[in-house]
Amino acid sequence: MAESKTTDPGHSKKKSVPRVVILLGSSSDLPVIEKMLPLLDRFGLGYLVEVASAHRQPEKLKRIVKKTEKDGAEVYVAVAGMAAHLPGVVASLTGRPVIGVPVASGPLAGVDALLSIVQMPPGVPVATVAIGSAGARNAACLAARMLALKDPKVEAAVQDYRRELARGGR
Repeated sequence: MAESKTTDPGHSKKKSVPRVVILLGSSSDLPVIEKMLPLLDRFGLGYLVEVASAHRQPEKLKRIVKKTEKDGAEVYVAVAGMAAHLPGVVASLTGRPVIGVPVASGPLAGVDALLSIVQMPPGVPVATVAIGSAGARNAACLAARMLALKDPKVEAAVQDYRRELARGGR
């Protein structure tokens, strides 16, 4: 279950290195990232979406992170609910920035995931955003802001989006 988009406007099948890797703990988390992907497109950021459970598929997860890091991925977004160990495990496997998106699931409606992701031990940081799809959208914005530090095109796209928000857009 990998989805990859290039940064060209037509989203051709041309191979490109995804700058953002989105890791889901379960395919049931796909609706959470639905509104995130158009934002990454808007910012001109290629991405890869993979499903790998930190608990059930740790070797697969490790392979994905090591391969994408070697291929040039710059930011990881890890989406997980309940125990939400995925973002922390990803952060333990790479020195690249990791953004954790808690999923609203289980009896605590995502609060457990939020606390799990935000309470990382010193030296294993995970930037944590809001629960659910709003958090996923903010993860796209945060990834773009990180990458804008060294990419003027991304910086311009971020500024354009911020101007649209200031005019009342969403």
